[in-house]
Amino acid sequence: MNHIVTVQEAVTAFADWNEPTDAELDAIEQEMPLILADVDLIDAQIIAMDHTPNEVDTRRTRRALARVLAEWRTLANRTGDGTLGGAA
Repeated sequence: MNHIVTVQEAVTAFADWNEPTDAELDAIEQEMPLILADVDLIDAQIIAMDHTPNEVDTRRTRRALARVLAEWRTLANRTGDGTLGGAA
């Protein structure tokens, strides 16, 4: 007779110690505008791939790319304490 045995790693994959820390959640929160801008860019690119790109598709993709770059700039200019750095 064969016994059914569970895999220990699969059972403990969602243990309490495996949850994200507060610092990791804060980092995700700070990067969320960039993540959402990336999603918008991918959506614009997918729409443009569905058919021959027209003027509206080109503008939508260009605007989405500009937003991604702006969010990258904002994220890069943040200091360690979560505030914007640079000259005031």
